[in-house]
Amino acid sequence: MLEHLRLLSRYNQWMNEKLYNTAAQLPADELARDCGAFFGSLLGTLNHIVVADIIWLQRFSEHPAQHPALDRLRAMPKPQALAQTLHDDFSALSEERRRLDSTIIAWCGQLNASDLNHKLAYRNMKGVASIKNYGSLTLHFFNHQTHHRGQATTLLSQQGLDVGVTDLLALIPSD
Repeated sequence: MLEHLRLLSRYNQWMNEKLYNTAAQLPADELARDCGAFFGSLLGTLNHIVVADIIWLQRFSEHPAQHPALDRLRAMPKPQALAQTLHDDFSALSEERRRLDSTIIAWCGQLNASDLNHKLAYRNMKGVASIKNYGSLTLHFFNHQTHHRGQATTLLSQQGLDVGVTDLLALIPSD
């Protein structure tokens, strides 16, 4: 599972780079235009992914191993809402995305097999308590990103922009 998580962390970074490079072709007003997506605009969708990543990484940072890669997240203020706009400026959002992706890769590199068996206690954004398997939650974390990147690529496609290949298959090495 560790190798799968590390592959997913690289895929995450690769896809975010492609997504943000493509989105950078749009003017600011088009990035922020409400397209009827769940989080309104492309900028809203990208902000949501960053917000959710911060929320989950802050939860993951509570692991007893205290993975050093997550130190910055422990010090950050907690987002207040899933639709919170952290950055109206695309450049600032892009920089935060790059920092998060580097953090995710470093964190996955610090995980060991026993870390994944931990039962993580956390509260969702409504305050409801849960205790779930850490390893399974990491899979949710990556799946959530993929889900919303799919929405973002659709919004870009509607603008006539092609992100290119998006399949994880592109990063799986040949044997």
